[in-house]
Amino acid sequence: MTEQPWTALFEETLRAHVPLLPPDQPITADLALADHGLDSLATVSLLLDLEEAFLVTIPDHLLTESTFATPDGLWSVIDSLLVKDPVE
Repeated sequence: MTEQPWTALFEETLRAHVPLLPPDQPITADLALADHGLDSLATVSLLLDLEEAFLVTIPDHLLTESTFATPDGLWSVIDSLLVKDPVE
């Protein structure tokens, strides 16, 4: 099994918002989140939880349907907002 590029915190936060995903089913990069219970209300809740968990603010222009379509799309946005250690 291939390791996912995201953190355990991301997966834990995401899993709490996809109620139709069985607990033993892995979250794959291309999992259709809407098919697993991520509706508009859950999307807003997930957004707030991710912003709090990762101490980021997702800009309005990134709040698109495609951002929240799959874990891979969502993680790529979160990852791009994370403060990276500067190389000295």
